[in-house]
Amino acid sequence: MKSKKPIVILAVAALIVAGLGGAFWYQSQQDPGLTLYGNVDIRTVNLSFRVGGRLAALQVDEGDAIKAGTTLGELDSGPYQNALLQAQANVAAAQAKFDLVIAGYRDEEIAQAAAQVKQAQAAFDYAQNFYQRQQGLWARRVISANELENARSSSDQAKATLKAAQDKLSQYQTGNRPQEIAQAQASLQQAQAQLAQAQLDLQDTALVAPSDGTLLTRAVEPGSMLNAGSTVLTLSLTRPVWVRAYVNEVSLDQAKPGTELLVYTDGRPDKPYHGKIGFVSPTAEFTPKTVETPDLRTDLVYRLRIIVTDADDALRQGMPVTVKFKNETTHE
Repeated sequence: MKSKKPIVILAVAALIVAGLGGAFWYQSQQDPGLTLYGNVDIRTVNLSFRVGGRLAALQVDEGDAIKAGTTLGELDSGPYQNALLQAQANVAAAQAKFDLVIAGYRDEEIAQAAAQVKQAQAAFDYAQNFYQRQQGLWARRVISANELENARSSSDQAKATLKAAQDKLSQYQTGNRPQEIAQAQASLQQAQAQLAQAQLDLQDTALVAPSDGTLLTRAVEPGSMLNAGSTVLTLSLTRPVWVRAYVNEVSLDQAKPGTELLVYTDGRPDKPYHGKIGFVSPTAEFTPKTVETPDLRTDLVYRLRIIVTDADDALRQGMPVTVKFKNETTHE
């Protein structure tokens, strides 16, 4: 009787092959998920002083890791310190003038004005009485017309002097006019605004890092004369790190803001980064890459901005990446 062992082995092998084939067929039928290709996009900032002057020092060099709030460079602050002292003196003078206008006149000044009124009143009374006596003498033709006219002029002059003294006393008693007070207050506010600007200008002689990053470029050296806004340093920001990718219209419905994605680099294909779509361009554009065939050149795509939530220093500007949409078959 022949042995059945080879037949059993062949049957088992056939079953294994059939099982593997079925598994491969099933896997091929699963949706592998949408895959896109893009590049890392890291923002850079051109740093400059808001005021001009001579560059006194730079504390950093290209390649340095920068922390937010770090002082990177300084201008010669001497001219701005002098401007600040001048502004402080102007505020003190304007404040003193405003306080004087608000306080009004001193009691001694009011008393002196009142005394001048009494003196002017007495002089007017005397001149008026003298004029009246001269009128009686003129009626009897005892004096000449010139003497009567002189008496009248003296009375009018004494009356005008009395009126001026009374007006001055009224002004001292009432205080300054509202318009004068408003003018003094406006002068004080103008001086205070100039002081605030001088303080800000002095503060702006120090260049401070706006956020964490890596210094890419050091454009000038100490001793250089700089205009306001001239680029001094270029900083590559640590955050945010984005991926710029493009999706065609057929797959556009899968690329919705907030959709979670996996980002793969060639250097670590088995350890993806995590990200989510933060922006989908509302307008289409032609495929932004070098292509050879006319068909590809006419393809329209939509730009995506993918925010990498766990970025590290391994992601560099312009690095090519592969972006895969998460589904049941995608393994992190």
